[in-house]
Amino acid sequence: MTNILVVGGAGYIGSHTCLDLSTKGFTPVVYDNLSNGHAEFCRWGPLEQGDLKDRERLVAVMKQHRPAAIVHFAALIEVGESMKDPLAFYENNVAGTLTLLSAAAEAGVDKIVFSSTCATYGEPVEVPMPETHRQAPLNPYGRSKRMVEEVLADLDAIKGVRSVVLRYFNAAGADPEGRIGEWHEPETHAIPLAIEAALGRRAGFKMFGTDYDTRDGTCVRDYIHVMDLADAHSRAVQYLIDGGASTAINLGTGTGTTVKELLDTIVSVTGREFPVEVTERRPGDAPALVAVNDKARDVLGWQPRHDLASIVETAWNWHSRSNFGG
Repeated sequence: MTNILVVGGAGYIGSHTCLDLSTKGFTPVVYDNLSNGHAEFCRWGPLEQGDLKDRERLVAVMKQHRPAAIVHFAALIEVGESMKDPLAFYENNVAGTLTLLSAAAEAGVDKIVFSSTCATYGEPVEVPMPETHRQAPLNPYGRSKRMVEEVLADLDAIKGVRSVVLRYFNAAGADPEGRIGEWHEPETHAIPLAIEAALGRRAGFKMFGTDYDTRDGTCVRDYIHVMDLADAHSRAVQYLIDGGASTAINLGTGTGTTVKELLDTIVSVTGREFPVEVTERRPGDAPALVAVNDKARDVLGWQPRHDLASIVETAWNWHSRSNFGG
């Protein structure tokens, strides 16, 4: 079995990727400090506890397990928090990644799959958004990811370290068998917040703005199932192992869903109504973010398998039946 080091593998997308890697014959070795991840989610390979900024620990883990590639998820991700404490985001997302890449160089690991984001694009100038869209991030979170993308490009050009940069749109859903799912503390993502409202675990759902230039006035987002994201990461690992060149790829369905359409789907799937409070727009929310995903199909042979109803059904199954995450 080929070992793959999954940094941040105890988190939401990381743990689902470990599940997918294991089904494809890899052994995922999780490296995580468990500040946002959960040891309970590390079921498909060993857990090595350690911090992203601990170079000696990283080198020791890599030399012990000799991974064929690294999948890097360990990042602070909340846009609002990045506006309050930008230094924390640059310290973890940029400086921490530099430490990881330095340790990888010492251990002889030269293949990296990097968890990036559509937030590197900034305000959309065209929708749907291709990988060639200009990159002008609006916040420290997006800028931190963009900086790492530039570092990886330099390492490819100068040192021959190959990487696949995966720019996510809106990850959602859970393992269809309900073994793992979305568990953030606190929760800030739309689908679990709405499901918690449907379950009566919170008072209601806040809708931020209904006056956008979209088909019903609410923001449009591209929701992609977390297991489809996981599948793309496994394919990116295999692509690099097979000698593939460095590249950047969008991960989205190519289909936009408005907030109102999302809430209608949640009510339809769960059979439960819940209070919705309309409030003012949030600063920095783009009217529409939708991916052009042709490159993922062409380069990785990937295509999304789950639609919005499947995303909501698996999330509902997780949140309503799980002992984790409230």
